[in-house]
This record gives sequence, C-alpha cells and structure tokens, in this order.
Amino acid sequence: MAMTVHVDIVSAESAIFSGTATMVFASGVAGDLGILPRHSQLLTKLKPGEIRVDRPDGSEEFYYVSGGMLEVQPHCITVLADTAIRAKDLDEASALQAKERAEQLLKDRGSNFDLAQAERELAEAVAQLQAIQKLRKKR
Repeated sequence: MAMTVHVDIVSAESAIFSGTATMVFASGVAGDLGILPRHSQLLTKLKPGEIRVDRPDGSEEFYYVSGGMLEVQPHCITVLADTAIRAKDLDEASALQAKERAEQLLKDRGSNFDLAQAERELAEAVAQLQAIQKLRKKR
C-alpha cells in the first residue's frame, strides 16, 4: 500500500476537497512543487494556477486556485486559496473574456488605471486557461 498524506483545499467560500493523496502538485511563487507524504515542513505563497491531487486509487483531481497559501506538514497538506474551483467547472468563455478585458486595460491605461490589478486579472485568466488546456490533454 502506498503512503498517503491528508489534503485539505479550502477557500473563503467553502471547503472544496478533503481526503488522502499519494502526491500533490502546486504552483508556488518560487516555482512548481511536487509534495509527497512525509515532506518536510513548508509554508509558501501560491500563484494563480493548478493544484493536482494524485489519489491512492490512481486517479487525479485538478483544481484551480487564484492564489493563496500552501502549508505542508509531514502528514497533512493544506491549501488556503483566495478562490478555489474544480478544474472541470472552469468556464473557458469567461476566462477568455477576462483575459481580453485585462489585456485591453493594459493597452489603454486610462486615468483610473491600476497596473497591479490589471496584471493580477491577466495572470488569473491565463492560469485558468492553462488549467483548462491541461485538463483537456488528460482526457
């Protein structure tokens, strides 16, 4: 039997996943992470992107997070996300619209322009589209 670790993925709205995993993949601000059971303790900020949970039965579950924090303990992984969505529930049309809107904001730069906000919206939309594309490849 493979070693497992308990995983919780929660957002401000709700708990989206709680269960066991053989490995978890996440996008940290300093790079991508692959976390196995008994991993050393870690606390890092997450960038917008995909969280992949490899289950003990061999299945994979995919989630999108818009950012947040990842805490790793030897027997528990906790993702505290700003927003967390099951990847299969992502809306590609909405993500494309958000990407176009953010690109237009960056292009126009009006008097009420907020560069950080526009860049954050663009990064989130691109991360959602990448998660959708990865999910399609897995199917």
